[in-house]
Amino acid sequence: MNNVYTIVARAHAMHYDNKILKLAGPLRREPDMGNMLKGKVAVITGAGNGLGRAHAIEMAAQGASVVVNDLGTSWDGRGVSSEAADIVVQTIRRAGGAAIANYDSVALETGAEAIIKTALEQYGRIDILVNNAGIIRNQPLDKIQTEDFDAVVKTHLYGTMFCTRAACRSMKKQKYGRIISTSSHIGFGFPAQATYSAVKESIVGFCRSVARELGSDGITCNVIRPIAAWRGIPPEHALPAIEALRPEDISALVIYLASEQADHINGCIFEVFRGRVGIFVDPPPLQQILWKDGSWTPEELGQVIPKTLTKGRSREVYPPTLPDLFD
Repeated sequence: MNNVYTIVARAHAMHYDNKILKLAGPLRREPDMGNMLKGKVAVITGAGNGLGRAHAIEMAAQGASVVVNDLGTSWDGRGVSSEAADIVVQTIRRAGGAAIANYDSVALETGAEAIIKTALEQYGRIDILVNNAGIIRNQPLDKIQTEDFDAVVKTHLYGTMFCTRAACRSMKKQKYGRIISTSSHIGFGFPAQATYSAVKESIVGFCRSVARELGSDGITCNVIRPIAAWRGIPPEHALPAIEALRPEDISALVIYLASEQADHINGCIFEVFRGRVGIFVDPPPLQQILWKDGSWTPEELGQVIPKTLTKGRSREVYPPTLPDLFD
């Protein structure tokens, strides 16, 4: 592909140097565009709205048979309905694609097993799992309700583990599989979102280990930190820069990671939003190291650390959570 790139070096908001590659010319359209997932079977959790809905519709357009899973809850995990999943399935079928709805909860072990079973019974296999289902219940730390914490952990972390565990059994037999899980920049830390931060960063650690365990079985496991408009943000808290970003802008990367072409990509963590795809340095590099022969004493560290490792830091100033263009 003879594309011209401009390479711009700068300091990244997450405190490491990176390079921004800006495409100066149009990409050549590959002849198999529209068939990247032909013959594959995909399960997408939380596919009734937002990112999951976009992934389901776009994967079907690329030739995949899709299990559209959605419990039909509100953004904070209350209520149930089959309507959201049904509408997505109808949209896919009207466009000539193959899809079936599933209404089980990822937060239940039996629910996750039933989701994967739907793919196996309907289409005979499972090639792709997108762990996308999630809810949010944000509260200041001293006001976190245990039942709310449990609900968020069950949906995000247990749901990711339950579905991944169930799917990998078939993927290992096939010697093929693609797993993409959804994390968030909020995992880097955000006020009044300790619960959401905990589960989203836990997903990253889980998937790092899954990638290393299953790579030899022909299975890849990668993580995305997407930024896109979301139905659960109250209008008074909405950021115009984020509201302009569409869930559909995330799906191209997810489709690529789910394809056979991405066989070499495993255990990676991506940032993605409209027009931008980045990869994080992982594990995060050490910024600075103190070294001496022998052991440090607390008194020595009290003298040295403020002048070196933590120089310029303060209690109420933190590294940014979102990329610097959202400042």
